[in-house]
Amino acid sequence: MDAIRKFESFYTDLASMKVDELADMYSSDVTFIDPIAAHSGISSVKNYFSKLLQNAKYCTFTIHSIDQINSINSQSAPVTDISGYFVTWKMTFTSTRMNKGQAIKVDGITQLKIEHNKIIYHRDYYDLGQMVYENVPLLGRVIKRIKRTLA
Repeated sequence: MDAIRKFESFYTDLASMKVDELADMYSSDVTFIDPIAAHSGISSVKNYFSKLLQNAKYCTFTIHSIDQINSINSQSAPVTDISGYFVTWKMTFTSTRMNKGQAIKVDGITQLKIEHNKIIYHRDYYDLGQMVYENVPLLGRVIKRIKRTLA
């Protein structure tokens, strides 16, 4: 199975994934960035996922699209074996610590770079406020009020 299909399959049900399976999809020197933190190397990514999923009761991704990025190479740039993708998705998750255990939905985009059938770069773009801040009891009310005021 190619790396993009592994990614798609893996993120279908993140809460039931096995952290050791990350090495099948990500390179040993992967760069993984999201609005929470940045990680370098597969062991750092494994550690991050272990902590992240401790309180997740349920976490799935509905992938809307996977679009390959056309590489832009100047004539003097060497041709590489790196392919890029943008993946749009909706994450639905429940946590024992947020939103009274009710489902939280977050829209996002992932940028991937793949070389030799392994993901070497993974960057997630999503609204951390939508995911976290709006679902913390007191802070959530304040954030929602600010948003209403600005709208």
